[in-house]
Amino acid sequence: MWDYSEKVREHFFNPRNSGPLQGANGVGDVGSIKCGDALRLMLKVNPESEVIEDAHFQTFGCGSAIASSSALTEIIKGKTLDEALKVSNQDIADYLDGLPPEKMHCSVMGREALQAAVANYRGEEWKDDHEEGDLVCKCFAIDAVMIEETIRGNSLKTMEDVTNYTKAGGGCSACHEKIEDILIAVNGRLFSNEPKAKKPKAPAESPVKPQLTNYQRIRKIEDTLEAIRPMLQRDHGDVSLVEVDGKKIYVALSGACQGCQMESATLGGIQHKLVEALGELVQVLPVAALAHS
Repeated sequence: MWDYSEKVREHFFNPRNSGPLQGANGVGDVGSIKCGDALRLMLKVNPESEVIEDAHFQTFGCGSAIASSSALTEIIKGKTLDEALKVSNQDIADYLDGLPPEKMHCSVMGREALQAAVANYRGEEWKDDHEEGDLVCKCFAIDAVMIEETIRGNSLKTMEDVTNYTKAGGGCSACHEKIEDILIAVNGRLFSNEPKAKKPKAPAESPVKPQLTNYQRIRKIEDTLEAIRPMLQRDHGDVSLVEVDGKKIYVALSGACQGCQMESATLGGIQHKLVEALGELVQVLPVAALAHS
């Protein structure tokens, strides 16, 4: 488990400004459920003063994504759009008394959502889609521009830093050399802790992660859910495994988690943990979906 601050835990279990915002006139959508994290930020902006009178969010992601989104809405309320745009991802992390290095990408996603929402309010075009030529990390759809901006904005020095802040390079590792090239270009020299990776002479040299047997896979799922349960139980909820059907994992939420407005976010957080534990993309669904499949 990651070492979360008390403030991160507070904003995860009791998120501020969660759910749809009536009368929102600026909406920003970033991320992708396919990649594990997605965020919608909604703003209600005073058209005369451009002050953000209210801000809400909806997110599909881990606890850090929920906490970062909650913190962002609290930070920007009462600010003008120009003032809000000066809020950095580090400001979000600082507000939460820090985030685990491996979860800094959640604060970066929040900053991107803010940029998208402001652009939407102002009638400007904001895109986070990528042309194939600019795409660096295909696993998480991260392009060179985002990597460069994040390196500069956060003074990143290593491959590990880039992965923690953007998720780029956290999948198959095929993009590591391109990322190191960007680090060199931005910083003027290679800061990575490890020597630049050499291209394998043949595919046979690439390490292959051993595939889990069905029994090992189910045990891994059960162990992961068991590790999550205490956090849910502290909030008077619970989760149990119902069935595993290939990439679909059906669970039953009970107690305070059942029918909660954050049910989808809870399922998203569980899915994120299972993806990390299994090393594969899976979909976590409520048991009700099993009856309709």
